[in-house]
Amino acid sequence: MEENLIWIDEIHKNSRYGLKGEIIVKKNTSFQEIIILKTKDYGNALMLDGCWMTSDKEEKYYHECLVHPALISLEKPENILIIGGGDGGTARECLKYKSIKKLDLVEIDKEVINISKEYLQDIGQGVWYDKRLKVNINDGVDWVKKANDNYYDVILIDSSDPYNYSSELFSFQFYNECKRILKKEGVFATQSESPESFKKIHLNILKTIKNCFQISSTMYSFVPFYPSGIWSWTFASENKNQFLE
Repeated sequence: MEENLIWIDEIHKNSRYGLKGEIIVKKNTSFQEIIILKTKDYGNALMLDGCWMTSDKEEKYYHECLVHPALISLEKPENILIIGGGDGGTARECLKYKSIKKLDLVEIDKEVINISKEYLQDIGQGVWYDKRLKVNINDGVDWVKKANDNYYDVILIDSSDPYNYSSELFSFQFYNECKRILKKEGVFATQSESPESFKKIHLNILKTIKNCFQISSTMYSFVPFYPSGIWSWTFASENKNQFLE
């Protein structure tokens, strides 16, 4: 009903990126504010602490870019780690690969998963009931520190912007721990922000990853309702022979 529809904007500097819809969830957890906005053209959209994360319509532009360049670099990826990804989209794309035997998803805020299961079903598509998926409510930084050496084939960082509790996920120390727990042929992948709206943060991520891994490469594409519409994903490895072949 039109009277229930409002505009919600992600405000960035002197720009606003908004959707019009009805708020069907608004909840504060110990980590963040969670909003689900029901829209006519974008389906249900997820906002965390005033920043758009995903929507039924737009999610494919983000999740496919994060997952497939990493996984197709390997012949038979079996053991995958996702840090973040509470909406289920990254896990869904990973589990399309029949070779995968175990997928650890580490999400710090359980309510993101609970709300996504109920209101973002078009994104998760039942992934939560796949026996290969192991959901861990934990801090991703702590999880990586405690993981065994040479354990994962692929590590995917599907996190919010580097503020507050997620900032450590973009540090050299964290990247170095990820390198330690990757197998020799393994691939690391992370969303690396917008080169236009978050240029300084974007360049810092690229430089930090380059200083940590032998080889890295950044892909640019678009997620239309993110700030500026232009986004990036960066991939890295210690194995020059197989990476991005």
